[in-house]
This record gives sequence, C-alpha cells and structure tokens, in this order.
Amino acid sequence: MSEPAGAFALWAYLSTTPLFWLTATVLAFLTAGRVSQVFGGHPLANPVALTILFMALLLEATGTRYAAYFAGAQFVHFLLGPATVALAVPLHRHRALVRRHLLPLVAALAIGSLTAVVSAVGLALTFAIPREAIVSLAPKSVTAAVAMGLSERLGGEPALTAVLCIVTGIGGAVVVTPLMNALGIRNFAARGFAVGLTSHGIGTARALAVDPVAGAFAGVAMALNAIVTSVILPPLLRLLLH
Repeated sequence: MSEPAGAFALWAYLSTTPLFWLTATVLAFLTAGRVSQVFGGHPLANPVALTILFMALLLEATGTRYAAYFAGAQFVHFLLGPATVALAVPLHRHRALVRRHLLPLVAALAIGSLTAVVSAVGLALTFAIPREAIVSLAPKSVTAAVAMGLSERLGGEPALTAVLCIVTGIGGAVVVTPLMNALGIRNFAARGFAVGLTSHGIGTARALAVDPVAGAFAGVAMALNAIVTSVILPPLLRLLLH
C-alpha cells in the first residue's frame, strides 16, 4: 500500500471512530488554553472562541460534516445537563454572601433578565425577523442547556439557539473587562454578577480567570438567571409577539 493511500485509510478509520472527535475537541481546548496563557489571558484570546476556531478549521480542512463530528463529540453535549445542575454548587457555597446582598442582587437579576429578552426580541421585531428565529434568539443570555430546552419547547430552533448563546457568551467575555474598567466599576462582585447574568458559562469562565469573587458571583447570576428566565420567558414572549 502506498504512503498516501495508507494515510487516507488511516484517516477514514479515525474519522469514524467515536472517540476521535471527542479527543480532538479536548486537545483543541487545551491548546486554546495555552494560547490564552501566552497572551496573558487577554480577552480576545478567549479559550472557547479559539477552540471553536480550531475545530471549524479542522472540519473544513478535512471536509467533515457536522453530523459526523457530533456523533463522536456528543458526550460534550451530554455534559451540558450535569453542568447546569452543578450551578447549584456555587449558589449553595456562597449563600451567606448572597443573603447579605439579596436586595441589589434581586433587583439586578429582574432588570437584567427582562432587558436581555426584551432588547433581543424588540430588535428582532424591528428588523422583521421570522418568529422561529425570534424565539431562538430570546433565551440567548441563558446557559446553553436551559436555553436550548426553552427554545425547543416554545417553537424555536435549538441548534440556532446554541450558536446565539455561544456568540453572546464570547462577546460578553471579550468586552466585560475593558467595559467595566472604562465605567470605573471596581467591585468584583458586581462585575462578576453582570457578566454571569448576560454571558452565562463563557462569561463566568472569564470572571473566574480574573478574580475568584467575580467568578463566584458570576456563577450565582448564571444559575439564578436560568431559573428566572425559564419562568418569565413563555408569558413574556406571548406578550411581545402579540
């Protein structure tokens, strides 16, 4: 067997092996983490964004369809459920701190949750975006596992919702530090709560990288926003779309 033919046969075998794409995804994320460290944790060198870029380039270069990739990497998708349930851990761990700041947290949570939905749906209606796309867009600031479930139940497209969640998360993670610095907000609890509320898991990861207090409050905001949005989104969407 010639060397090119042997390499092709090896690739054909590996690409159909379930663990191959899972391993590739993990390696891409580890590489992205190293790249982020090289750039000193700069917001633009976000590990999640870099991982998406690396995997997109690999899939394009190998001509691999997303369905084939997902068949191997779906374990990552499965872990979204347990990861969402695990959001209760930081909430319980920092319950005393949350109780001390309960009133401002509740106010910020209510305003933030409403603003995230109303602003997204309002802009979408302004540009006459189809209803299915609007429903898919509405839960963009909620962690992906919850957002996809809400989208599917309300008549949206879960795959589109997942993409919009990732874009929202990366955008928030990139702008949060320079924006908070520009606004003169030095309180890490407030900074973390804001990014967790608007940019869910990806924003929370960024907050953890900056400061442990910011990370804790980001986790609390992410968990609470998932609960509140799950309750208010169905009636709010009915109201806005009418």
